[in-house]
Amino acid sequence: MSDDPHYQATEEAHTGPIKNPKQLLLAVFFSFIAPILIIVGLVSFVVSGTHPSGSAQGDSMSLYGVSKDTRDRDIADRLKKVGSIEIRDANRPLATGEAVFKAQCVACHGAPGIPGAPHYGDAAAWGPRIGQGYATLVEHALKGKGAMPAQGGGDFDDIEIGRAVVYMANAGGATFPVPDRPAAAAEGAAPADAAPAVASGK
Repeated sequence: MSDDPHYQATEEAHTGPIKNPKQLLLAVFFSFIAPILIIVGLVSFVVSGTHPSGSAQGDSMSLYGVSKDTRDRDIADRLKKVGSIEIRDANRPLATGEAVFKAQCVACHGAPGIPGAPHYGDAAAWGPRIGQGYATLVEHALKGKGAMPAQGGGDFDDIEIGRAVVYMANAGGATFPVPDRPAAAAEGAAPADAAPAVASGK
């Protein structure tokens, strides 16, 4: 029966590609052992210290362009409390309009400034704004308007922001008096929130 050619052809059709033990060992090696060796090699490369990694450490050297001082400051900023209280001396002398302008306003309203903002000394740009009145200009400065962010609540009091508004508006043709604290208003100066009506110098 085994000499039948039809039987031999059928038996060969049902056998796999592995015909001897050597072929079996090669198939096992390439199917299981080679992938394991590749994984072990990759793991040893990742945990070795012979290549740059994202967890590099250094005390005084700058890592990736960021110094240790910058990293420490950024961490402190992220960890600080959300709210804070600042105590200011209410009796300190008020900053002049020019000082506030140079510290807070010159970037946008100075030369060259930004487009759309009325620049210092530009009477044509300040004319329509001066017509709105002092109180409106101060409100826009404190609360912001359009592309201009609010200037109130920063390093300067609202009266000092008003002084900067007067400084810029007067340079553009206005005649607003310089505002002072309400306590000084009782002695003859105009209050900060009143619309000035008397001409004064720059």
